[in-house]
Amino acid sequence: MGKEGTRWPAVLAVVGAGVVAALQVGKLIIAAPLLRKDLGLDLASIGALAAVFSILGMFGGIAAGGVITRYGARRMLLAGLAATAAGAAIGAMAPAYGVLLASRVVEGLGFLMITVAGPAALQRMVSASTRDFAFALWSCYMPAGMAIAMLASQAFGDWRAYWWCAGAAVIVALACVALLAPATQAGPRLSWRGLRQDTVDTVGAAGPSLLALSFMLYSLMFFALFTFLPILLTEQLGLSLATAGLYSAIASAANVIGNLGAGVLLARGWRRSTLIACASVAMGLVALLIFRSVLPAMPTFLLCVVFSAVGGLIPATLLGTAPLLAPRAGLTAASVGLVMQGSNLGQVIGPLAVGGAIDRYGWTAASFIVAAAGLGGVALAWRLRRLKGNGL
Repeated sequence: MGKEGTRWPAVLAVVGAGVVAALQVGKLIIAAPLLRKDLGLDLASIGALAAVFSILGMFGGIAAGGVITRYGARRMLLAGLAATAAGAAIGAMAPAYGVLLASRVVEGLGFLMITVAGPAALQRMVSASTRDFAFALWSCYMPAGMAIAMLASQAFGDWRAYWWCAGAAVIVALACVALLAPATQAGPRLSWRGLRQDTVDTVGAAGPSLLALSFMLYSLMFFALFTFLPILLTEQLGLSLATAGLYSAIASAANVIGNLGAGVLLARGWRRSTLIACASVAMGLVALLIFRSVLPAMPTFLLCVVFSAVGGLIPATLLGTAPLLAPRAGLTAASVGLVMQGSNLGQVIGPLAVGGAIDRYGWTAASFIVAAAGLGGVALAWRLRRLKGNGL
């Protein structure tokens, strides 16, 4: 299939679905002060609302891949968007914390289906010559959605209005996917025995497991910094909360540069393992300077931008590689699901480990955790390169 075989409007519709899904993650982080004021929530309750997405992703990635293989990527992408919109609407009308938490579970299930179905849908609508760039575009969904959420929050003084607008964005994305994305065939009948065998085959394959571990370490590093970046900028470097929020949004958006850069470099023949190793080393080294607060506010912020931009090389490379290392064609979605499970595990471990280290030993301890994860990323990249027959 030639370059003309890539359906770019459909690709952009799928990427847009990922962005509005990530918007639902970011809206909670930035609206936390409003939620605390309106519903009287403590930090533990806010943490639970934020953790729902990661917990569902930690345990449901491969299962979601099996469901997507059975019913088709497009159909499940639409179902995920519908669930996300429904969850946003329920949350906007929530009278109390319990209903809001339930709405986050519904949104989280939709987010899981979108993030696993998206790559599976892309695989069927791109040509071989453009697939790396298309997957690089897809990998921008999280930083783009998070940055939009942080910037859009400036327009809202009421979190319920924010929820309604975020849900409306999902409806627009659903309409675009329904109109532009080509239909995908359903697979064989879903059974517990088949799902169990698919799980064993996927986890047992070296490629998807190494990619999942790599994504875990990347997410650990990225969210270890960005979860605490506003606090670092305000408490350690003396910036105002509004300025810290703007700087955090800019630094998060810089991740898009690395994601797109990975697509360009891979198209020019760079080895995937080289990109992962170089980005891991850079993130680890830069973290040593950021967390130690040895520089003034502006240079530290610029280092955060570098950390984010260079780090963006990793998710684009991993997500683009996952379909190539699937044990068999029918396990593409399951392999992506396993990789996403690694990502969500890192999102949980990173903030917990770094937060505990900061509380007990100070900010310097956080730098060692991120640097160690960077070294681990290099080791996994070396192991990926040793896989035979994949040009990694």
